[in-house]
Amino acid sequence: FATRARPSGTLEMQRTFVGLLLLPLASGSELRIHPDVQRALAERRAVVALESTIISHGMPYPDNLRTAREVEEVVRSCGATPATIAILDGVCCIGLADEELERFAQLGSAGEVRKVSRRDLAHAVARNAHGGTTVSSTMLLAHKAGIAVFVTGGIGGVHRGGESSMDVSADLVELGRTPVLVVSAGIKSILDIPRTLEYLETQGVAVLALGTEEFPAFFTRSSGCAAPMVAADAAEAAAVCHTQLDRLRLQSGLLVGVPIPAEAEAEAEVVQLAIQQALADAEAAGVGGRDTTPYLLRRVGELTQGRSLAANIALIKNNARHGAQIASSLAALRAADGGDEADEADEADEAAEATSEGAVPAGVEGALGRLAGAASDAVHRARELAAEAVAG
Repeated sequence: FATRARPSGTLEMQRTFVGLLLLPLASGSELRIHPDVQRALAERRAVVALESTIISHGMPYPDNLRTAREVEEVVRSCGATPATIAILDGVCCIGLADEELERFAQLGSAGEVRKVSRRDLAHAVARNAHGGTTVSSTMLLAHKAGIAVFVTGGIGGVHRGGESSMDVSADLVELGRTPVLVVSAGIKSILDIPRTLEYLETQGVAVLALGTEEFPAFFTRSSGCAAPMVAADAAEAAAVCHTQLDRLRLQSGLLVGVPIPAEAEAEAEVVQLAIQQALADAEAAGVGGRDTTPYLLRRVGELTQGRSLAANIALIKNNARHGAQIASSLAALRAADGGDEADEADEADEAAEATSEGAVPAGVEGALGRLAGAASDAVHRARELAAEAVAG
């Protein structure tokens, strides 16, 4: 073919057509988006991703089910759509129906759900297993589904003694390479908070505290560590997220630390004493690796006679409220721009790439355009019919 400048839309047209042809493969049985979530994403409304290890590994049934339902309701009450992410029968679910949520909670309490991080995803899916998604895997799946805001309780980090054990949570690496905003109550106080903040800086993660100068420490509002950055409120946090993801198009995540409500804060001294005891117990019992955090949280709950569990439930609900507010503000910012500016920037990049790749004949371009247009119309109509069927 003769080399000439290609019209700017040609490459995108080809990719659209090929993408539509491969749509059944790209949206196979390994990934399933709940219709409510799919509709909210299509309409560019606020969606909040929720992790599932707190359901499968955080508390017993039926407390886990009740808490999961309450957290989802908090998100809805703030005008956003919740999307609890979990793996059921080897399928990565972006949003669960209520009966699925109940089944997952029962399976988790029975010990039939494995903890799944990024490294475990392929293995869990290949074996048709059930999986509770950690921060890292939830971030990854949320991003694949097009969800920009994710709420959790607290993130993992550098374990105490991590400078010699090299025990560093995959959550921190994921934050450095996946463009999602994570809302948490800060870094779990069982971890080495100063070293965790240093590691996040190395990974290029934007770390903000919401409405406070001090980064929160999960069970307590105070960590003794200054927050790298501060967002006055949800609107400002959303503005930072919008700038990072849509304007600058950085490929790293953001972490927003939300202090636990003062009325639910466990007494810092009591919790710290319990943490020291739990760490000693874990060492004596030979607990290590991925089992460390669940063991420590459970042991701290026992030593504080349930006060830390009550605080855990209160903080995840508080995080859900703030996360939904951030997601709603982000959706409004994107709507004001006429959509996600990243899409427009991607098109510009593709157009620039197209000018250097050589060309295809004008007749082929026209055929691709007609085929892509017809296929796009067909897919759009199919989605409308599916939405109407669900609504009916």
